[in-house]
Amino acid sequence: MEFRQLGNTGIQVAPFTLGGNVFGWTIEDATSFEILDSFSRSGFNLVDTADVYSRWKRGNSGGESERIIGDWMKLRGNRSDMIIATKVGSDMGIGKKSLAKKYILQAAESSLKRLQTDYIDLYQSHWDDPDTPMEETLEAYQQLIQEGKVRFIGASNLSPERLKTSLQLSKEKGYPAYQTFQPLYNLVEREAFEKELESICISNHLAVINYYSLAAGFLTGKYRGEGDLSKSARGGGAKKYLNEKGFKVLAALDAIAEEHNSTPAGVTIAWLLARPSVTAPIASATNMQQLKFLMDGVLLKLTSENIDLLNNLSAWR
Repeated sequence: MEFRQLGNTGIQVAPFTLGGNVFGWTIEDATSFEILDSFSRSGFNLVDTADVYSRWKRGNSGGESERIIGDWMKLRGNRSDMIIATKVGSDMGIGKKSLAKKYILQAAESSLKRLQTDYIDLYQSHWDDPDTPMEETLEAYQQLIQEGKVRFIGASNLSPERLKTSLQLSKEKGYPAYQTFQPLYNLVEREAFEKELESICISNHLAVINYYSLAAGFLTGKYRGEGDLSKSARGGGAKKYLNEKGFKVLAALDAIAEEHNSTPAGVTIAWLLARPSVTAPIASATNMQQLKFLMDGVLLKLTSENIDLLNNLSAWR
């Protein structure tokens, strides 16, 4: 397994990011620990979470995922072995998304406490905040970096225009610059990223750690009709992919998986890693078998014919 550099940070990461959105949502501490143990034991090191995970579950208030990751690192004594990425900017109960300086500084302290660490490797703007000047947001990150509480910063869900503007501001005014970008990107939703954002990431050497890599589980083959959506609490997110294009892509994944003695999930990860822009796609797992399928995909080398077939079936232009 070849490690990849995370943007211009010098940080080396294994080419698959474990998504922490399920920790404290669909799986609790014990299962989360098992998955984190297997992930790290297999040589992987990048875990992605957010302060808002998983506020949407009844009885949760946010921060559950960070707390579980923090408990696990403390128990295992492995903080220095892990690269922890978390996010700020989602609505944590104030009624809006915010990247205001005061809010970021307070949110960072809360994340550090839950993670039981004194630094965050990668702190990411979760959502855009058009009501806050970009300079103010970048000033907050600059302060956190100077204080040693954050090593590097990244962004998620910014428009092409806003991402370019932010990068230009950092260059012109000496602010820390985003080193990673986290877009929604997968085999059945390619246009939003590939149309403009991909070239921006490549030209600025941004590491892409895309989310929804498996299209809410659709690309695992778990959901092949509306009757399957109730199989998981996350099943509703896969409904929009139950169409002609989605089924054609799924059939190709089945065939390629059989050819390589793999799984649709493994083939999906392998396709993403063959993209010139993708560094370490994000996917979550709720059991050990799912995790194995994902990690196996990192070692899978697709043929050019495999890639061409998937590209053609999923093309947006």
